[in-house]
Formats: sequence, structure tokens, C-alpha cells
Amino acid sequence: MNNLSIRWRKSELIWIILIAILTAISSEIKVAPFYGENFRFGLGSIMFLLLILIRPPYAIIRAGIVTGLTVVLFRIMNDVAFNLFDLTESLKQNAPAFIYYFIFSSGFRIFGVKKYQDKPLHLGIYATLLEIIGNSAEHIIRAFLITDTNIDLYDLGLLSAVALLRSFFVVGLYSSVVISEQHKRLEEKLTVDSGLYVETLYLQKSMNHIEKITASSYDLYRKLKDIEQRELSVKALHIAQEIHEVKKDAQRIFSGLSNITLQKTNDVYFLSNLLDFVTTANTKYSELLGKQIVFHVKVSTDFETNQQIPLLAMLNNLVANAVEAIDDVGEISIEVFDIEKKTCFKVSDSGNGISKEDLDFIFEPGFTTKYNKQGVAATGIGLSHVREIVQMLEGDISVRNFESGLIFRIEIPTKNIRKRVE
Repeated sequence: MNNLSIRWRKSELIWIILIAILTAISSEIKVAPFYGENFRFGLGSIMFLLLILIRPPYAIIRAGIVTGLTVVLFRIMNDVAFNLFDLTESLKQNAPAFIYYFIFSSGFRIFGVKKYQDKPLHLGIYATLLEIIGNSAEHIIRAFLITDTNIDLYDLGLLSAVALLRSFFVVGLYSSVVISEQHKRLEEKLTVDSGLYVETLYLQKSMNHIEKITASSYDLYRKLKDIEQRELSVKALHIAQEIHEVKKDAQRIFSGLSNITLQKTNDVYFLSNLLDFVTTANTKYSELLGKQIVFHVKVSTDFETNQQIPLLAMLNNLVANAVEAIDDVGEISIEVFDIEKKTCFKVSDSGNGISKEDLDFIFEPGFTTKYNKQGVAATGIGLSHVREIVQMLEGDISVRNFESGLIFRIEIPTKNIRKRVE
């Protein structure tokens, strides 16, 4: 047995023991859910279900057996320590609890409940069913062992109500946490993909330049060869070959990035989802820069899109520029609405704006009005890429000064960004 297998088994054992101990402790915390009823239940089953959903043990039945034994032992020790029952009576009272955890964990494995972890309704129904069966078996055995204990239809009704309450409470709690984490991971992935998408645009433009340089170098080689400048012509040919190799490397990188950013996905994205991602990311960005910026978002039209990567790259660039344009405190507004057969995006800020003369050059590659603390200019490629994305989607983009800041307006044919129903 290798070290990895040993570590995995040790980790599994520790997790099962932790489940058992936490469940045993929680089972001593009692709740009375029904007013006027002398009916209480422990939180042990809630803790058990929550823990096996968070990290399902590979040996789920073993986890149920260990947990059941631990709960019984914990209760007996408690009864004996506080002189509540003698050992025999305590065993009769508490031993049936083992049946609940054994049945619940066995049913969890038999029904394959684990595969419904992303389906809250199915998960809640299965959990409720298993709890009703486990609780009923526990009470029937307890009634058999203790002569003055019985169970009727009314008690079964209460057990069913509690099972429904506990199961859907746990499933709801678990699902809310899981969905929140999935949303966070999705947001991070989409943000990374949009950043890579912008880089692919820049790389593609560089490849076009490399192609022109290669052609020029080869043309120089031919001319030098024609006038019998052998040494210079050989150098020119060598340069053309080296540039060609650089182009091939760039093509491989471009292909890899394109596969990442343009890969098929079954995730559903609405325009409103993208705006949530943009505002969340740029709120964090503004805080990182030590700025207090209020974001206003207004979505008058919403639909599912299959152009989430280019749209997110476009909006992220515009909003990040707006964040950088604001000195310390300001506002950024983002609007989405319909106009005829086009979807319009408007991004405005309360920043410093730019001069009227510079507006004509704002989308040109390399143009920038931003400098860091050392006086080094920014790359000036963000807005040129935004224009390329808009043009790729057959849209139009315009910019004008708005009060003290800028307002960008983008119009894109809705059919080019709306996902078609297949």
C-alpha cells in the first residue's frame, strides 16, 4: 500500500470519527418544534446529514455504524454519569438510536442519494423518506424494548412532520452554500476567460504584424539576391526564417488560448449575470485602489447570451477604465436597454473625462492618458480591443464627455449576442 493510499484512509477515518463525535454532541441539543406538544428532538440527525452532504464518506454505511455506536455510547455515559438511568435501562432507552443512523446511511448508499446533491428537491425528498423510515424503526424497537412506550398514528404524523422540517432545512442550508460557492467559482472562471480573450485579440493582431514583417524580410532577401548581395541576402533570409518560427510559436499559443476561451459550456448566462460579475469585480478593484465608488446598474432588457466571453471582456475594460478615471470618490452607471433590433450598453462615470481633441484618438492602439506614479504610460490597448470586440459583433461604439466624466455607448444587433433556441 503506497503512502498516498495510507494518507487517504487515515483522512477518511478521521472524518468518520469527526462526524460521529459532532453528531453525538449535537444529539444532546433538544428542540421543541410544536407549541403545546411534549415533543422534542435532538439536532444529531441534522448534523449527520449536513456533514455527509458536505463531504460524503466513501464508506457511508461504516460512517453510519460508527456514528450510531458513538451516539448510543455518549448517551449511556451521560445517563450513568448523572444517575438518570441504570446501565440496563439506559441501554434499552438509547440502543434503538443506532438503528436510525444505520438505516439512514444504508439508504443513502442504496438509493445513491449522493448523485442528487445538485438537485435540492430530489435530495430533500430522499432525505425525508430515509428519516421517516429510520425514525419509525427506532421508535418501534424502543416500544418493543420498553413496555410502557407505544407509538400511534399521531406520533407517526409528528415524526413525518419533523423529518420534513429537518431534511429540507439541512438541504436548503447546504444548497445555499454550494450554490454560492459555485457562483463564485463561475465568476472567477468567466473573469479569467475574458482576460485571456483580450490577450488572444492582442496576440492575433501581433501575428498579423509578424506576417507582414516576414513578407517584407523575404522580399528584401529577393531584392538583395537579384543585385548579387549574397552575404546580406543570406542574412535577410535568415531573419525571415526566424520571424517565421516566431509566428508558428505564436500560432500555437493562440490556438491554445482560443480553445480555453471559446470552449463549449452548458452554463446559462444572462446579460444581468454578466453585469453582476462586472460590478463585483470592479467593486473589488476600486477598493484595491483605495477609491469609494458607487455602482448604479439598470437592466431594461435581459436574455440568455452565448457571447458571454467577448461581452464580459468588453464591459470589464470599459468599467475598469472608468474606475481608473475617478480620483477618489465617484459614481459609475451601467445601463442595458433595447433600441429597435439592437441591444444598447451605456457606461458612464463621474471621472475627469478627456479633452475634446483626444476623443478622436481614444480607440487608437497605444493611445493613453493614464500614467503610473513613476510617469510610465499605460499600454493603451484596452479601448482598441473594446472597439475590435464591438466590430466583431457587428456593432457600433461611440464616446462623448458627460458632465465631468465620459459616457460610452455601444449598440450591437441583438441577434448576434442572443442565444438561439435550438
